[in-house]
Amino acid sequence: MAKDFYGILGVSRGASDKEIRSAYRKLARKYHPDVTPNDRAAEERFKQITAAYEVLSDPDKRRKYDKYGDQWEHADQIEEMQKRQAAPGWARTGNARSFDGGLGDFGSIFDSLFRRERGGPRGAPAARRGQDVETPVEISLEEAFHGTTRTVRLQAPEVCTTCGGAGEVAGAICHTCDGTGQVVRDRRLEVKVPPGVKTGSRVRVANEGRPGIGGGPSGDLYLVITVQPHSRFERKGDDLYLEVPVPLTDAVLGGEVEVRTIDGRVALRIPELTQNGRQIRLGGKGMPALGGGKRGDLFVKVRVQLPEHLSPEEREHFEALRALSKEKASVGS
Repeated sequence: MAKDFYGILGVSRGASDKEIRSAYRKLARKYHPDVTPNDRAAEERFKQITAAYEVLSDPDKRRKYDKYGDQWEHADQIEEMQKRQAAPGWARTGNARSFDGGLGDFGSIFDSLFRRERGGPRGAPAARRGQDVETPVEISLEEAFHGTTRTVRLQAPEVCTTCGGAGEVAGAICHTCDGTGQVVRDRRLEVKVPPGVKTGSRVRVANEGRPGIGGGPSGDLYLVITVQPHSRFERKGDDLYLEVPVPLTDAVLGGEVEVRTIDGRVALRIPELTQNGRQIRLGGKGMPALGGGKRGDLFVKVRVQLPEHLSPEEREHFEALRALSKEKASVGS
């Protein structure tokens, strides 16, 4: 039965790259083996989702899939044969075309081309790089600041050791891999996530994707990062934003308050007559830049706190202040 990659991801055939990527990430988070351990149905679903995304996220593979369906992997060979059919010297004989130069009928050439692709006895396989693989990873803001590691569970195809990836042994189909040249095995990989990553960052792990064909290099593994929302900090790029309560007396007279940054505590000077909502910048107290470089800034928003209760003495002082303010206003008028 033909695989409907669009149906697997739940998108239309005209879906944009962004829609395809969004659908994959949503489904991958739901069916990932780390989220659904020991669920064979979810594991199989995750394999289908990954396979569909690997094709539809690549413009060239998607074009071939749209044109040839399940035979998209053989698009180059099909198009090569179509060119040969159209070349001078071919003559139609019955339902097939044969070449006057004695190269045999169309079916034989088709078989020859596909044997070369599989690495069969008629020729060495064409070397091709393996496909890249993406897997979603969620981390906290603190992990994004300091860097962290994640153990990734992969359902990874490997070259069949019985047939060496050829799909055949002594001219017969390899029963270990059923002629595919690959076998799927579970493995775990510990990956370092560098400081400074943000939502949408892709951490590359070289040569940990799908194995290559015919001696070609393996593809790469990409961790697609999502940084979870934080209870206190808001992040914009490499800058952080934080709201800090400041007593009314310190806002009016000036003072100092302690601020808990993402990597420690600092004393923040509050200037005299600081208005509610004012932002004060602490340079270099934000997130590290990915790959090194200057850190972002921390912007502290002042939230002036009014007293919830007044002692008789405090009330007396506030009433005196109000009287003084009224007196000042009347003199000014």
